[in-house]
Amino acid sequence: MCRGLESLPITCLERAKELRALLGSLLQKSDHSIPGQSKKSDKQRLNVDEPLKWKESFDNLLSSQNGLCLFRAFLVSEFSEENIAFYLACEDYRATKPSKFSSKAKNIYDEFIGSDAPREVNLDHVTKAATRKNMEQPCQSCFDLAQAKIYSLMEKDCYPRFLKSSTYLELCRKAKTG
Repeated sequence: MCRGLESLPITCLERAKELRALLGSLLQKSDHSIPGQSKKSDKQRLNVDEPLKWKESFDNLLSSQNGLCLFRAFLVSEFSEENIAFYLACEDYRATKPSKFSSKAKNIYDEFIGSDAPREVNLDHVTKAATRKNMEQPCQSCFDLAQAKIYSLMEKDCYPRFLKSSTYLELCRKAKTG
């Protein structure tokens, strides 16, 4: 059950809107960056080759802040944003201090995996059972299996559709004609 656009962080929504709105002027600047950006977001500028690298691998897409924002906005449009939200929650969980494992693990489980989870991800019964068992003694790797399944689902299903989306194709067309 996706909450829609309002579930995206405002910075990600703004970034996705900027990327889409500025496609036409992507290659017009000699420094190959998006015009009109403040110094604060200089690190987030879209390099001309960046969209083309996203097609090389799903990892390239996820490791790019711009790619991740655009992919997340795409998933919202497809009503499957809970997948990337779960994946990112698991990434954040890995960086959690052991003293916080229990409460954070419970929050992630309740939001994404439990039977009445508001943003339930599509996991098979075996994976859900293994994750539920891991919840008895939460550790850094308690969501690894579930996260791997969701990663695989996105890589095989959502990612190819993203690569065929009009937004991505237009971005690539602009990059190639530069």
